[in-house]
Amino acid sequence: DLAVSEAAARTKGFVSPVAGQADILVVPDLEAGNMLAKQLEYLAEAQVAGIVIGARVPIMLTSRADGPLARLASCALASLLVRHSTGLAVIGSS
Repeated sequence: DLAVSEAAARTKGFVSPVAGQADILVVPDLEAGNMLAKQLEYLAEAQVAGIVIGARVPIMLTSRADGPLARLASCALASLLVRHSTGLAVIGSS
């Protein structure tokens, strides 16, 4: 709750300039990530992108129920990770 709620951070006396401002949430395993993503997507109407990191190349991880935007966002994130890790240009970029 400290990562996503400024009110929770204040209530608990947690002082940080980024409390409640998380752009990325990291989870310990695939099951926890799936639960978090589904809750955010269905209960908070979040836009999602699925990616697994730690392998030689990023692995796009989408649900069969994901729409085109989630699939495109996953591709874009994988491309950015490859570009960052290799220093190579992504096709279509300048």
